Amino acid sequence: MGARGRRHMGSAVITARAAASFKPVGRSVATARSFVRDTLQGWGFADIVDDAVVLTSELVTNAVIHAGTSADVLCLRTEDGVRVEVSDLYPDRELPVQNSAVSMGSPDREGGRGLQLCAALATRWGVEYTPTHKQVWFQLDLPDRPVGTRAAGPALPADLLPLTDGRVRVAVVQIDRASAITAWNEDAEELFGYSGEQVIGKPLTDLAAWPHTPGTGTGIAEALQLSRWEGSYGIRATTGRVIPVYASHLRVRDTAGEPSTVCLLVRDHERAVLQTPLRTPNTDTTSSAEGQSADPFEVFIGSPAPDDLDGLLQRTVERARDMLDGDAAFLLLATDDETELEVRASTGLPSARQRFARVPVEAGPGRYGSARMPSVHDDLAAVPGAVPLLGGTGMRSVVTVPLKVEGRLTGSLGVAAESPSRYSNEEALRLQFAADRIALAVESARLGELERLRRGSLSFLVEASDLLAGTLDRDQTLALMAQMTIPTLATWCAVYTIAEPSSDPYLSYVLHEDEERIDGLKALLSKIDPPEPIPTPGARVWTAPAQAAHQAALRTSMRSLGLGEPASATSGVGTTLATASAVGGETVVLPLVARNRVIGMLTLGKPTDDHFRQEILELAEDLSRRAALALDNARLYSERTAISQSLQRSLLPPELPSIDGVEVEVIYRAAGEGNEVGGDFYDLFPIRDGAYGFAIGDVCGTGPEAAAVTGLARHALRLLAREGFGGPAVLERLNSAILDEGARSRFLTLLYGELWPQEDGSAVLKVVCAGHPLPLRLRQDGTVESAAEPQPLLGVMDDLELYEETVTLDPGDVLLCVTDGVTERREGTRMLGDDGLADVLTGCTGLTAGAVAARVMRAVERFASAAPSDDMAILAMRVPEPQQN
Repeated sequence: MGARGRRHMGSAVITARAAASFKPVGRSVATARSFVRDTLQGWGFADIVDDAVVLTSELVTNAVIHAGTSADVLCLRTEDGVRVEVSDLYPDRELPVQNSAVSMGSPDREGGRGLQLCAALATRWGVEYTPTHKQVWFQLDLPDRPVGTRAAGPALPADLLPLTDGRVRVAVVQIDRASAITAWNEDAEELFGYSGEQVIGKPLTDLAAWPHTPGTGTGIAEALQLSRWEGSYGIRATTGRVIPVYASHLRVRDTAGEPSTVCLLVRDHERAVLQTPLRTPNTDTTSSAEGQSADPFEVFIGSPAPDDLDGLLQRTVERARDMLDGDAAFLLLATDDETELEVRASTGLPSARQRFARVPVEAGPGRYGSARMPSVHDDLAAVPGAVPLLGGTGMRSVVTVPLKVEGRLTGSLGVAAESPSRYSNEEALRLQFAADRIALAVESARLGELERLRRGSLSFLVEASDLLAGTLDRDQTLALMAQMTIPTLATWCAVYTIAEPSSDPYLSYVLHEDEERIDGLKALLSKIDPPEPIPTPGARVWTAPAQAAHQAALRTSMRSLGLGEPASATSGVGTTLATASAVGGETVVLPLVARNRVIGMLTLGKPTDDHFRQEILELAEDLSRRAALALDNARLYSERTAISQSLQRSLLPPELPSIDGVEVEVIYRAAGEGNEVGGDFYDLFPIRDGAYGFAIGDVCGTGPEAAAVTGLARHALRLLAREGFGGPAVLERLNSAILDEGARSRFLTLLYGELWPQEDGSAVLKVVCAGHPLPLRLRQDGTVESAAEPQPLLGVMDDLELYEETVTLDPGDVLLCVTDGVTERREGTRMLGDDGLADVLTGCTGLTAGAVAARVMRAVERFASAAPSDDMAILAMRVPEPQQN
């Protein structure tokens, strides 16, 4: 596969390239998607952007997340398409290749989907290895374009040829970058009456009579910037009359690189001279007054036909209205489940009926009942509700016809008038004839739109999954959930959470695309009951916010007019009315279900008179499932973190006791994010009057097992010491307790001692050092020496023979006890060690116990630039010097 890809690219001319590198961090995936999207859109490859972004996302995720290396992305443009190469520095990683025995894996796994998507979406793809890196590449070809002869027609009898008025004149007009006329030929003078001197330098827009369609179509200025355009408009002649013309525009570039547009224009009825592609006559053609053949679809829609669904539908309703001389027209398309008709285009109706309103399918025999047949209503006032869409619009008569493709109803087209009895069966047949001609084009455009939405939805969900998987913080997950929906899916969003199955939903997060509306929206939602936590999948309509907003706006308006409570009782007419407008449209609720439990609700809303499309609701449902799992994972992580930290804190001793005549300071640092306690531990506690026990230890290993030994050791030391056992006996019994743990036991190094402050200002210590770093004694003269001898560590042998050593601290002396995280601090091959610690302690003469511990910790942190990888504990005890009177 890889060799074939190289040969193919070798035969193509690379016309542009773009490259970028991405670090092995989670945010690099989104950055890589943006890089590829911007690059391909800049190259004009909009047809393949979505596929390229999805494939790049998966391959970069494999590199920076799963392989943990940086990724290099290279985009190569050719005349036929684009090749994208993703390289990482992990050549040994086993990746499945096509036609091999290695399984392609499950699509539900987090990693390994990149090559499956390549196989599904790419024209060609492959994997290439070198000793230092691995490269996965894919190639996407542009849609096929016809080559050679574009169109041809048979030889025709003379009486079937298009009719012209004598000599055919072709006006040639050239337009510069600023849309000003730079060339005007003799045929242009003859057709429109202007000489070249009169028009050269003037904008063509001054002469063009462009057929503007509100909300759709392309203006003359935009048409002149397109690489190629063909269609009809008018030119105002010197007589003031508008001459219909058919035009063909071609964008060219001169030798200096300056762009301009060449316009060829003929009389509209002579369009056959320029029009492409030529259409062969068929049984569906009609004859015009001049005897020329014309395509019925083109006759109805006009040429060129809009290439987007919304433009095509809007053009359709406007032409249908004009054809039957109506006051309004509308077009509805069937939803996927064929239970409703959705308004997709209208003209002459209030804005509430403009977009995505739903009309239930009429009941009746057979599927869709009477919707399958043309229908004429002479007077809607006599049959209220016959056409729900027209209720309250003032329309009296209406004719509706079905749109059918291969016998299947795909929509409905209607034209309405304000006067009754306007239409008859003859108009219904005319409208049905037009509907039959445009039904296939509408269905084809609709399927194309659905495919684009599907690809866009896939990209959206891939990015949403990446963002939600990048955090385990509950509040951040809520914020991401809302921010991803606004404004892509809705105008405003509210997230309710349910802490326990028996608790009520709580309003946790509110977001509006206009930040000034958030506070008002939050206040409104806080005053109404939350939606019911129903686990049924899918979106359900929630009317409470719109009703509450309407009532609040009504009360505010009445107070402002002096018809109710004083106007000062409200927060302001403008604010309340703005909030009502913001939530006055359709509101839907989607359950957040994770692990078979409703943990919240995602609420999406539209402004006044706006509705949700079915495709948007389906995308929102997919997002809600991912968001629910992410939110529940964040909840579980927070709960387990809180439990872990609570248990860890229980392993730490309470506040250190105050000892007369001895200064004590402890510094403890647990390694690892979120850890409060590690394998190291310390303790200082009273044994009996005038005697104190102290300990500092290190359990081998990490995690719950090490923490269990830590808790066992600290509590056993206190219990045994207070029972009157001496140091060796305490440690021998602790050793037996550790060994009794069996497989859960861990090695333990421990320094244990007992402290007796003396009346003369000194302190006597009896210590046992079981495999632990030796304690260091700092004398007043700056000398440092070990204060104990090493003995066997605990948790290894059954029979231990330990002994204790007596140390006397004179006034001004310091005893320093540390764990091996201090002495084994490393920077490259260097280690602080016992000698380095002794050097640090030498400079601590005259310092308090707190200052000694702080200086040692500061020296340890500065010894290496990296964060500590091991737990550290420092216990400093100092006998203060007597106060001088």
